[in-house]
Amino acid sequence: MPKKDNKIITTVPDASRLTPSDTAHAPLAERMRPKIIDDIIGQKSLLGANGIVRQMTESGHLSNLLLWGPPGCGKTTIARALANTTDMEFVPTSAVFVGTADIKKIMETAKMNRELGRGTLLFIDEIHRFNKTQQDVLLPYIENGTVVFVGATTENPSFELNNALLSRCHIGVLAPLASEDLMELLERAEKHIGKKLPLSREARIHVCQMADGDARFLLNTAEYLSNTNFDEPLSPDELDKAIQKRAPLSDKSGDEHFNLISAVHKSLRASDTDAALYWTARMMCAGQDPMYLFRRLTRFAMEDIGLADPQAMQIALSAWQIYERMGSPEGDLALTQLVIYLGTAPKSNANYRAQGAAQGAAEKFGSLTPPKNILNAPTRMMRELGYGAGYIYEHDTAEIFSGQNCFPESMRRQNFYMPKEIGFEREIKKRLDYWNKLRNKQ
Repeated sequence: MPKKDNKIITTVPDASRLTPSDTAHAPLAERMRPKIIDDIIGQKSLLGANGIVRQMTESGHLSNLLLWGPPGCGKTTIARALANTTDMEFVPTSAVFVGTADIKKIMETAKMNRELGRGTLLFIDEIHRFNKTQQDVLLPYIENGTVVFVGATTENPSFELNNALLSRCHIGVLAPLASEDLMELLERAEKHIGKKLPLSREARIHVCQMADGDARFLLNTAEYLSNTNFDEPLSPDELDKAIQKRAPLSDKSGDEHFNLISAVHKSLRASDTDAALYWTARMMCAGQDPMYLFRRLTRFAMEDIGLADPQAMQIALSAWQIYERMGSPEGDLALTQLVIYLGTAPKSNANYRAQGAAQGAAEKFGSLTPPKNILNAPTRMMRELGYGAGYIYEHDTAEIFSGQNCFPESMRRQNFYMPKEIGFEREIKKRLDYWNKLRNKQ
């Protein structure tokens, strides 16, 4: 169906509307952006034979879609290719620049498009920046089909978007581009530019690793290198000097931040010390506040090591204090030493489980009074009421253990703390078993 001559409101320039002069001055990443789904590199889970995007394009019927993935993985490209493949009007915008009034204007134009027989695909980048009101404004237009909505976000949609909007969209998860995908993209860039980049074989591999799955970073680097005059192909070290290294992805507060600290914790719990060192280094390279790491590592010492190694908590506090006094880079080794110690320490969550079990019992049984034998009796009346009656002073016994009941009289004895046969808890278990044996003799 031929395009109708009607006005489309956009807040971000659409490459399909750029003049030849504009296109010539556009960044390489924009000039090389694929126009159709079949030309997109990577993202096989979405674009492969059974992928949701592939199924949409082949059926010719688009559904509302949320694309969630890191920067430079192809979210905008997929949205634009969806519009091109299905011959829809593509209206790109960003949640950073558009308000509720702008949305309503776009929808009025989309209604006119629909009356003229042409659908509209509304693409909103960084949709996680929309507040609840802005998200609610979208809902009726999405529900009545005024537009097909495609949103892009680098944040977990289930954390950032309300349930009403989530329930009306399919979610497509995009991964960082693999090294082989980036290598193919680098070759395409050279064909587009019309010359080989000044890179040795090792440097080609290195630049793809530096890109860290981000196609935009790779193409921007390729564009810079194409405009330089190096006498010889660059080695990896020379490439590092020629361009600024890309910091590993970590936003210090969003979804990726929690992914990385989760990786630190679970690597330590698995006693995979080398992996824990890597994830910690990733967070530090990305500018993570070391105080946050020390706080979480101290928590780990209590939760996942506990009394299996009583020194773990003290070493965590000492390393924390050393860093506070010395700062970086001198104090960085304190963090590294702490990670190594925690990773190689025996693991036990017995005290963590004991805390949860005791709290559960406190909530279940309510405000039970302690047994009278362990109550103080500072007044005559209290002594007459039986306070302190039958109390046995432990140090007066041969075993320094009386076995007297310290639980409420109406509550059967509970067993909250169950040490494991590992580390120092092995010795604690021997003591508890010995005392239980004495208690059972009574």
